[in-house]
Amino acid sequence: MKRLQIILFFSIPLLIFGQSNEQTYKFVGVGDMMLGTNYPSESYLPPKGTNLFENVSTVLKNADVAFGNLEGTVLNSGGTVKRCGDPSLCYAFRQPEYLVDQLVDAGFDILSLANNHVGDFGSVGRENTVNVLNDKGFCFAGIESIPWDTVTINDLLIGFCAFAPNRKTISILDQSYANQLVKYLDSFCDVVLVSFHGGGEGADRRNITRKTEYCYGENRGNPYKFSHQVIDNGADIVFGHGPHVTRAMEIYKDRLICYSLGNFCTYKRFSLKGVKGIAPIIEVNVNKDGEFISGNVVSIKQIGSGIPVIDKDEKVLTELKNLIEADFPENKIIFNGSSFTKKK
Repeated sequence: MKRLQIILFFSIPLLIFGQSNEQTYKFVGVGDMMLGTNYPSESYLPPKGTNLFENVSTVLKNADVAFGNLEGTVLNSGGTVKRCGDPSLCYAFRQPEYLVDQLVDAGFDILSLANNHVGDFGSVGRENTVNVLNDKGFCFAGIESIPWDTVTINDLLIGFCAFAPNRKTISILDQSYANQLVKYLDSFCDVVLVSFHGGGEGADRRNITRKTEYCYGENRGNPYKFSHQVIDNGADIVFGHGPHVTRAMEIYKDRLICYSLGNFCTYKRFSLKGVKGIAPIIEVNVNKDGEFISGNVVSIKQIGSGIPVIDKDEKVLTELKNLIEADFPENKIIFNGSSFTKKK
């Protein structure tokens, strides 16, 4: 009887907890972040004492790894503001250094600098941004001086690279170099995270065309082709941004692609009308090889001048489901409420 009791004691936990004890890691991805700018006026800064991430920090901190796209420079003053032919279409973002502490406190680990605003205040702005983010301990990449970076979190070695169509960034238009860079990171990292700033902009550009996209006469790349090729060469998670709206996501070769995570925390200088004011926080669980296990969509909206809060109506979840159905009829994603898995 004693032997039988021992057998039962060890077999019961296996039945309760399932057949696999494979460790998973939770990555969280959000889209564009611009925390306020003192250019052209300090009136575009949040009032002192404002905690921009207060309503969403629990979600960010519950992840092993939190990612976002940092739009604009980190610079208290000075720099050479970019020239612009049409000021109505041209915004320059200069975020004071103290605002970066909010990213630290919110739990962000990895930031993309690959976007059209990282050069808003010239080389001085780029260099100061790099210095501040280094000082704060972030993993970041996406400009010519820093094409890639790595970070180890919970014994997981993560390689990160980011791409955009803009000057002094790592070009999304150079697919060959992107493939080489990803392949290199994959050669020694556990998980490779790729970010891109690409595709058309605006409420009428929410769909994936699977073709090269243009905006304001600029080639913004082919996000579909780019994402598939970087996964072919070793990427495990692809987080896209740039269109200022949410776009569909898909699972390709057991890897998650989010084509645009929309506007997440964009204080005052971004349009938040309609679909521009809602966005997802994407939670994705992967194994140590980067293979997709499961995911979840946390719906947010921006209130006031641009502060993210949880959206109880889950408008962006509905938006995502509709976009996936329209853009990926071969869809391999199954939703159960806000959670999603892959088809068997």
